[in-house]
Amino acid sequence: MRAQLSTVLADQQWDAPKPGTWKPPQPSTDGLPPVISKIDTTDKVVFLTIDDGYTYDAEFVNLVRREKVPILTFLTSRYIRGEGQYFWAMRNAGSQMENHTVSHPDMKTLSPEMQKKEICDSQEAITKQYGRRPEIFRPPFGSYNTATRQVAKECGIKSILVWTAEFYNGTTGPGVGFNGFARGDGAGKGFKPGDIILMHYRTGLAGQFQTMLGWIRQQGFRPAAVQNYLPKSLGGNAPG
Repeated sequence: MRAQLSTVLADQQWDAPKPGTWKPPQPSTDGLPPVISKIDTTDKVVFLTIDDGYTYDAEFVNLVRREKVPILTFLTSRYIRGEGQYFWAMRNAGSQMENHTVSHPDMKTLSPEMQKKEICDSQEAITKQYGRRPEIFRPPFGSYNTATRQVAKECGIKSILVWTAEFYNGTTGPGVGFNGFARGDGAGKGFKPGDIILMHYRTGLAGQFQTMLGWIRQQGFRPAAVQNYLPKSLGGNAPG
């Protein structure tokens, strides 16, 4: 069934950035996967990323498909068990699956060997289930160290993507209350071009996502596919 679905339902094609409107992130000088928190662009675009995967909202899949909104899923691979088909539906609605470890630990608290197991085992599980090996990693809680970057490279990761702002959908954020929005870079309120926005798979995600889309459009922005703004050398689709 998965083989049939993958041939019938082609991957979504998202708009590439216009020449002259952005600067691709650069490789790190130490040869390890760079840590990217925003995209340098003059376009009023933001990038929606959704983490974890422990709740499953069928209406959210329908919403993403209907609205044709590019998102990137950072999947904690233990949630594949029992709910793997849900993320197949998400994949076919247009969300690429990237790496968010096996069990969502604070990576800085683990030995290099345990960090490598978390990343590499997740790589294998996602590749086996969805037919594509992740090349972008997001550390749980945004917590990482040099060992994280080193073992991520050994597991085939090309870049580490964090975020500039978070929508605390379905939960309470520090200083912003329930379903609050907060920037993490000290750059005031609202959206900035190139923001990478963090959300989570939580109960009520479809309604929360509609709220986020409303805020984005009210401020004159649009969602774009972050992988189209990353060069191939960093795990994206752009030249370079």
